[in-house]
Amino acid sequence: MVVVTGQNKVSATPDDAMSSSDAEDDFQEPATPTATQAAQALPLLPQQFPEVVPLNVGGMFFTTRLSTLRRYEDTMLAAMFSGRHYIPTDAEGRYFIDRDGTYFGDILNFLRSGDLPPRERVRSVYKEAQYYSIGPLLDNLEDIQPLKGEKVRQAFLGLMPYYKDHLERIVEIAKLRAMQRKARFAKLKVCVFKEEMPITPYECPHFNSLRFERSESETKLFEHHCEVDVSFGPWEAVADVYDLLHCIVTDLSARGITVDHQCIGVCDKHLINHYYCKRPIYEFKITWW
Repeated sequence: MVVVTGQNKVSATPDDAMSSSDAEDDFQEPATPTATQAAQALPLLPQQFPEVVPLNVGGMFFTTRLSTLRRYEDTMLAAMFSGRHYIPTDAEGRYFIDRDGTYFGDILNFLRSGDLPPRERVRSVYKEAQYYSIGPLLDNLEDIQPLKGEKVRQAFLGLMPYYKDHLERIVEIAKLRAMQRKARFAKLKVCVFKEEMPITPYECPHFNSLRFERSESETKLFEHHCEVDVSFGPWEAVADVYDLLHCIVTDLSARGITVDHQCIGVCDKHLINHYYCKRPIYEFKITWW
């Protein structure tokens, strides 16, 4: 390449030619985007849905009106089928929702006509209603059994210090003992007591005075830990020891754990004068297989 300026002629070196070429490359205009690139850059148009919507929910097929899916504005289904989001379709053109569809029919029945599921499916449908954020269905389910009773039960358990932690301790101790002994089951001692102070039938009429008229130093004489694996209590409520035992067994059983229990006596620890602990001790048997 030769550059001429006035009468002087200057021959360019190969290095100069290389630099010039590089400079031209540096100042090249950007290439015109391809159709694919342009399509990716453009925002997607709102997705259009038919009035009758075919659905594939985790491999189960449903058909419903678009207005049914949009019945309550503040739900996931209404948002999904608002047109603002892209919903994929399967090979047959059904709109696909990647969720187990076992209880989706119950969801649709509520959206269509307000129908509620039978009692045995209430808990499962409640979980689906949480996933799809269907507030009116959640409110209705919470007002019927068994969820209504569960709210009352949880209010009672809320009085129990470290209830969930104690459940975990029961499971861990039972598992460890069964593994150490290579046994099918394990046993452990559990204390469940309601009153803060030791009570015998003779002391019951004087419970209030026993409880409130002791000095702080005297009260400490009654504080001790029974020789058990886990202790539940004390609490102040109408619900008694048997109610808490029922809660413990129910919650362990809900985790697939087979549990039996029986009262094996009381704690006979001597505290002061003629007072003894007398808290009931239960033997829990956890069977693993």
